[in-house]
Amino acid sequence: MSVLSIGLGLEEGRLEKEVGGLEELLLQMKINYYPRCPQPELALGVEAHTDISALTFILHNMVPGLQLFYQGKWVTAKCVPNSIIMHIGDTIEILSNGKYKSILHRGLVNKEKVRISWAVFFEPPKEKIILKPLPEVVTEAEPAQFPPRTFAQHIEHKLFRKSQEALLSK
Repeated sequence: MSVLSIGLGLEEGRLEKEVGGLEELLLQMKINYYPRCPQPELALGVEAHTDISALTFILHNMVPGLQLFYQGKWVTAKCVPNSIIMHIGDTIEILSNGKYKSILHRGLVNKEKVRISWAVFFEPPKEKIILKPLPEVVTEAEPAQFPPRTFAQHIEHKLFRKSQEALLSK
């Protein structure tokens, strides 16, 4: 968080403070199990999405399958031994007014091997923090791209918008 703050030209602890500090940050872990699939082209492990968290850390069992949407196409993340994947979530995208992007990603199944990933999400408290672009990153030339809302409201908005889009596409 310190490096991301500095990258925005802010004081080192600014983003950490905005998500409630280390005392208030919530950590959630999700374990994804992707069984072997004889026809992986017909299945999807986890659909394309962005994470609502501030940051997400992913540890995996070295079986490829995490894909990122980059420059208009799906790219498979490299499996680097003894590494942890970290990516930015919606919370940091909102606070940075879109200067940092929440990465669109998905999880694929594998034909020959079981794939497992352990994702840890760093989230602000649901009701206590108001997420909005920081005043230091908002200018006349770059107005706020996101309305103020709590983390809980952001979750609702994301879920509701998705269900509305599904209804409209039918």
